[in-house]
Amino acid sequence: MRRSTLTRTTAETDITVELNLDGTGSYDNETGVGFFDHMLDQLSRHSLIDIKVRAKGDLHIDDHHTVEDVGITLGQALAQALDDKRGIRRYGSCLLAMDDAQIRCALDLSARPFLIWNVDFPTSSIGTFDTELVREFFQALSTHGGITLHVDALHGFNSHHIAEAAFKSVARALREAVETDPRKADAIPSTKGAL
Repeated sequence: MRRSTLTRTTAETDITVELNLDGTGSYDNETGVGFFDHMLDQLSRHSLIDIKVRAKGDLHIDDHHTVEDVGITLGQALAQALDDKRGIRRYGSCLLAMDDAQIRCALDLSARPFLIWNVDFPTSSIGTFDTELVREFFQALSTHGGITLHVDALHGFNSHHIAEAAFKSVARALREAVETDPRKADAIPSTKGAL
C-alpha cells in the first residue's frame, strides 16, 4: 500500500497530510491560505496522487510558516509512501504551457535533495499570497522528499499563471516518477541497489 499519513506539530504550525500514490487525483486541502489550497489541489489533480492536507498555522503573522511546513510534511509523507522506491520509474519531466506561461520541470526521486529554481515572478504577490513562497514550498518539498528538482520558467508575464504552471508541471513529472515501471516492478531503480 503506497499510502502515508503524517502529522507535524511545532510552535508555529499543526499539519496533517494523507497521501495515496495510487489514487485518482482527489484532493481535500485546507490550509487557511486560499491560493495555496488551489495550488495543492492542482498538485494532486495532475499527479493523480490523492492528497488531503489539514494545516493550522500562525497566519496572523503571515503565510510563510504554513506554506513551508506543509512542504516539509508533504515531502516527508511522500518519502514514507515511496518506502524503498522499489518498482518506481524514479525520473519524471514535463514541459507545460498555461496561457502565457511555460514551465519545464525535471525531477529524480533520488534521496539526494537539490533544488534548481529558475522562476521569476513579475509581481511580489498574487492577491495576498507572497510569490516568493512558491519557491519556499518547493524547497521544503525537495529537501524533505529527497527529490532532485529542477524548475525553469521559459515564458510568462502573469504571476498566477506562472505559479500554477509550476505546480502543474511538477505534478505531471511526479506522476511519471512515482508510477510503477511494469518492466521492473520488483527492482530498485538504481545500480547501487538502494535509493
